[in-house]
Amino acid sequence: MKFQKTALAASALAAGTFLALVAPLAASAHIDIDPSSTAAGSHAVLSFALPHGCDGSPTTSISISIPESVVSVTPTVNPGWTVAKTSVDLAKPITDAEGNTISTRIGRVVYTAITPMEDGLRTTFDLSVPLPADAAGQTLEFPVLQTCATGSTAWDQHAVEGEAEPEHPAPSVAVTAAVAGGEQGHAAGATDAEATSAAAPGDDVLARVLGVGGLVVGAIGIVLAVTGRRTKRSV
Repeated sequence: MKFQKTALAASALAAGTFLALVAPLAASAHIDIDPSSTAAGSHAVLSFALPHGCDGSPTTSISISIPESVVSVTPTVNPGWTVAKTSVDLAKPITDAEGNTISTRIGRVVYTAITPMEDGLRTTFDLSVPLPADAAGQTLEFPVLQTCATGSTAWDQHAVEGEAEPEHPAPSVAVTAAVAGGEQGHAAGATDAEATSAAAPGDDVLARVLGVGGLVVGAIGIVLAVTGRRTKRSV
């Protein structure tokens, strides 16, 4: 009887530890964006994190679609990858700050691996972009097509606030209010939580459930272990 209680307590503690470790891994399984700034009208470096391949298959290319409201993009060179930009026509020509008429924009940036990146490795792709001055309160989505040696994954599903996060959400940036004086960085009054939500809108329900489950199971294991010890002492 004592052995069974001890074994049960040990199993519960192990299960709790496992779930607590799995939860953050589930949350980081998507392609997320870490922005250097979220303020409307600022220039931001968007860092796209690629954490894995396609069901174990190595990644051969990453195609990032640029929102129409972002009129210019400067990709950062990534060692081991080539980079190409694809231009598309603007629905309506615009005039830049110097009075030049702009009729095209970068619609897609494609990174191609010189040697396919094996599953289990991680890398990032950085794009420098101007965040639209009139985009405060909006969420800009940057759909990504991840192509692998076998298969592909389209990270293009729209996340809806208050609903469960989709299986393959599009990486996005939640644009905050402009900073007075045109300063770079997060908008005045923006919290760290708001900045974090720019990289991953919506709640990762799976991660939260697993995390809470791990804590509950771990707590039960501790109670059983303590009860077992008290019973042993009283015998």
